[in-house]
Amino acid sequence: MKHNTTLVFEDGRFFDGFSFGAIGDTVGEIVFNTGMSGYQETLTDPSYAGQIVVQTSPHIGITGMNTTDEESRRIWVEGYIVRDPSRRSSNHRSERSLEDNLIEAGVVGISGVDTRAITRIIRESGAMRAGIFALDGRERSELVARVAESPEMSGLNLSDAVSTGETYVVPATTNSIGALAVLDLGVKRATLGHLAARGFDVHVLPETSTIDDLLAVEPVAVFYSNGPGDPSASDRHVKLLREVLDRRIPFFGICFGNQLLGRALGFDTYKLKYGHRGINQPVRDKQTGRIEITAHNHGFAVDAPTSGEIDSPAGYGRVEVSHVGLNDDCVEGLRALDVPAFSVQYHPEAAAGPHDSTYLFDRFRDLVVKGI
Repeated sequence: MKHNTTLVFEDGRFFDGFSFGAIGDTVGEIVFNTGMSGYQETLTDPSYAGQIVVQTSPHIGITGMNTTDEESRRIWVEGYIVRDPSRRSSNHRSERSLEDNLIEAGVVGISGVDTRAITRIIRESGAMRAGIFALDGRERSELVARVAESPEMSGLNLSDAVSTGETYVVPATTNSIGALAVLDLGVKRATLGHLAARGFDVHVLPETSTIDDLLAVEPVAVFYSNGPGDPSASDRHVKLLREVLDRRIPFFGICFGNQLLGRALGFDTYKLKYGHRGINQPVRDKQTGRIEITAHNHGFAVDAPTSGEIDSPAGYGRVEVSHVGLNDDCVEGLRALDVPAFSVQYHPEAAAGPHDSTYLFDRFRDLVVKGI
């Protein structure tokens, strides 16, 4: 039985609908995802921790949920908003319905609302705090106050909430080229699979790891994963990365890892108005001139000039912006020219999404093999 539910923005705007998933209250930063598919990968992406996700595609849930497509150990979104949830699952791979999975995970959602109007509010006013509440006689002003008391994403470090508690290893699935130290800031399983397929014995380490912890696995390279939160609140991860760069250990970072490489190189980061989230974001690889359609999930970006070579403000030599977003000219990748390090702002493992960017894992392997 559906329960009357409301979505409340911190500025006082609200949308009434019906429960979808668990019935209760939740608060977080409200963001929208433009993917027409891949909702299971979205829900289980640790980068969405702390966020209420709006699906711009109107009809969600038809393929159900399955264990194989889970990108981590649990659903991470704080809340979920869809217009028209599917009444049944219709896919041979489905093991359970989307709503049943949300209920089991305790994720509060809302359906039957105008997701186009909600998305327009976010685009015009920017990502902001919001809450989904079961309607039980409380005053709207009380609900708005509850949202206003919740933490903002700016200045928030969420790495400890999503990282592994202990080190584990994903063995190489082809001829091994050595150990890879992966700092788990919210890593996805598909990423680990791609790295193992390139010959890395993947050692996944907690976000609390020190340089001694990384060196203990005798890595041929270091990788920083995607993850949630504000990169300006992750100074210890920046410090650790600088220790990696000082030792000239090859490095590759994606999404949050790109932002942390930017800060390690001495650049600043800033919060985007409403971020990039979806599997249809066009990016140009400046090295090849090729246009890629890419999978994104980020609300922060690196502040660096997008043309020409730049001297690293932190003293790591020459740097160039390697990839540029074609929607807003945002920095989508960095390449250090005097130390073996590069990164991209998007998710080349493409879970879910197009496979245009999987070559980056090959590029990483080539960088490492040249130095072995």
